[in-house]
Amino acid sequence: MSAADETALDSELEELHDNRSVSAKVWEACKRMPLGAFGAIVVILMIMAAILAPILSPYDPELNNFEAMLVPPSLEYLLGTDQFGRDQFTRIIYGAQTALFVGFACAIIGASVGLVLGVMSAFFGGTFDLIFQRVMDVFLAFPLIILALAVVATFGTEGVLFGTPYENVIIAITIPFVPRCARVVRSNALSIREIPYVDAARALGFSNARIILRHMLPNVMAPFLIMLTAFVGQAILLEASLSYLGMGVQEPTPAWGLMLQGGAEEYAESAPWVPIFPGLAITVAVFGFNLFGDAVRDILDPKLRQQ
Repeated sequence: MSAADETALDSELEELHDNRSVSAKVWEACKRMPLGAFGAIVVILMIMAAILAPILSPYDPELNNFEAMLVPPSLEYLLGTDQFGRDQFTRIIYGAQTALFVGFACAIIGASVGLVLGVMSAFFGGTFDLIFQRVMDVFLAFPLIILALAVVATFGTEGVLFGTPYENVIIAITIPFVPRCARVVRSNALSIREIPYVDAARALGFSNARIILRHMLPNVMAPFLIMLTAFVGQAILLEASLSYLGMGVQEPTPAWGLMLQGGAEEYAESAPWVPIFPGLAITVAVFGFNLFGDAVRDILDPKLRQQ
């Protein structure tokens, strides 16, 4: 056994005999990856703010108050009001609900569809894999925002199935995610397909569905989870971009991109709090999810764990 193999075996044995409490392990991980811990804190605070939005603010996010238009930040209005007299703090908190709902929905659906398609492409190979990869190449040739805009322009901003304000936005953002996840998962599934236990499963007469679900999918979960966490931040940014361009969530639904659309240019000098705070919310949220995603990648990638 080589020295590298012995070192890897020792580390695995240490993990098996590690009887420390969960809190101690979490604290050690936070010290080892402080940026990832910061990202996790941002994600947790954002989720808590979205859940507790009705408690944290007494104002209605959609109620116009024309007697309090463009009021600067104060004790009554912590982040000021917009051009319609709506409380900025309230709309940012409720906007977190929109961002998280769209972000998680797009990430979960897009990554899950990409996971299944990527594993199927690697497993069947041949003509199916060739055609599938060329189709994925077509989708990957377009930038995320351009492809999302094309989908929204095709279906419109109203929901095509249920008429919900988020439906077409989720479809538009999910479609570009599928080929990106499928390509990463396929590259990992190709190596797993050649492992002897997959050949043994075929020799035992197991169906293709059982081999894919029981033997291949569980072994590509690490790249799937990494892509999933990365997609949330990208989806939040794409949703804000589409809303800012008027092709995403529509008024009066509270959304960070809509808040920027209404005040980014016209009130940048006269009422700077109107565009600044929604922009900061988008920046912090995307930055936090990206840091958290990097930490998840470092934890799940065995090559990075050994460094």
